[in-house]
Amino acid sequence: MYYVKLAFRDRKFLINFALTIIFLLATIFAGKLAPNDPLMQDTSALLQAPSHKYPFGTDELGRCVFSRILYGGRTSLVIALAVTLLMAAVGILLGMIAGYAGGLTDTLIMRFTDMLMAFPHIVFVIALVSVLGTGTRNLILAMTLISWTMYARVSRSMVISIKNNEYVEQARLGGVGRISVMMRYILPNVLPYLIVLITQDIGSNLLTLASLSLLGLGSQPPTPEWGYMLSEGKRYMQTAPWMLVYPGLVILICVIIFNLLGDSLRDILDPRNETL
Repeated sequence: MYYVKLAFRDRKFLINFALTIIFLLATIFAGKLAPNDPLMQDTSALLQAPSHKYPFGTDELGRCVFSRILYGGRTSLVIALAVTLLMAAVGILLGMIAGYAGGLTDTLIMRFTDMLMAFPHIVFVIALVSVLGTGTRNLILAMTLISWTMYARVSRSMVISIKNNEYVEQARLGGVGRISVMMRYILPNVLPYLIVLITQDIGSNLLTLASLSLLGLGSQPPTPEWGYMLSEGKRYMQTAPWMLVYPGLVILICVIIFNLLGDSLRDILDPRNETL
């Protein structure tokens, strides 16, 4: 409750939070906001410039770009949110186990983590998707299996600094089991600071998703998705630049909003912040 009160006193956080909610609501209610069917092809309006009927123009099949962006947000944001939450859950769990157990368990988990972090994540994701096959489910699985390492390292270091505190020792002496100690006494003190990392990683995962979709490894047509729309638009950069510009701007704005939201959360959670 303390952090909630601080958040509602922070104007920068409220603005960024409101913008995030607007983006999410726009995708949730895409069916109400979209002026056209995102899959409907109009052969009489191929590559049409922005107009009253088609606010962001049309693509090579005569589909409304604005409607496809609204519906594409469902795919892009759902994948980014799902990947971020899953990799955070896996990383935090492994990091807490490593930090609390110590010894051989800590060594094995962290050496495996170091091995994964030694290679570019995008290369591993491409390799996994190539093996598993394209599609949303396999893409989420591949990104999750590779991208949890940072959460493991951060949560481990925080658990090590917390597990010997007096209230944790008293809980152990009182007969509380290891799992209960981690869930009831350690996790609540670790999670608020990891929320900042989770929020900022949503934007990073959006960029990763767009990069993979450019290579044809993300959602498959005709499903609208921001990254794949960029892939379609790059072939018409000179004749129909709106196919590339508008999806790119939406991705850019969304990434900036989530990064700013993470920065404002970090300021709220920073005990050294003089304004709080």
